[in-house]
Amino acid sequence: MSELKEGQKAPEFTAADQDGNTVSLDQFAGKKVVLYFYPKDDTPGCTAEACDFRDNYQGLKAKDIVVLGVSVDDEKSHQKFAAKHSLPFTLLADTDKKIVEAYGVWGEKNMYGKKYMGTNRTTFVIDEHGVITHIIKKVDTKNSTAQILELLNN
Repeated sequence: MSELKEGQKAPEFTAADQDGNTVSLDQFAGKKVVLYFYPKDDTPGCTAEACDFRDNYQGLKAKDIVVLGVSVDDEKSHQKFAAKHSLPFTLLADTDKKIVEAYGVWGEKNMYGKKYMGTNRTTFVIDEHGVITHIIKKVDTKNSTAQILELLNN
């Protein structure tokens, strides 16, 4: 699949959230969506990113921005992660890897010389019409909200 670019229509998806509810991208028509992909629940970088969104959630919500986190972890893992860190936003379980593949964020990774397949941390900002306006590949996990707001204000 070709790499997604800013200005393209965001791929549609449907997945279960941490509470077993079915969530689709088209539910959020008319709102901006921050769709952020992260490698694994409850790991240091992923926790820092999720907590940054949590700490800035009211400000995002006030701007009518929906936050959706996606990883290949299952609902139960998401539920524990959300409860442990009081995450007020939706986490989607992409256990079949359909969303990570549609967005082109599933790929080869390298840690300590060991190669493996996994989710590349990437954030997509999708406008009210379902169009990708920004793609952030170098995510600052501790300041991801500020990164997004800076792009939206330019």
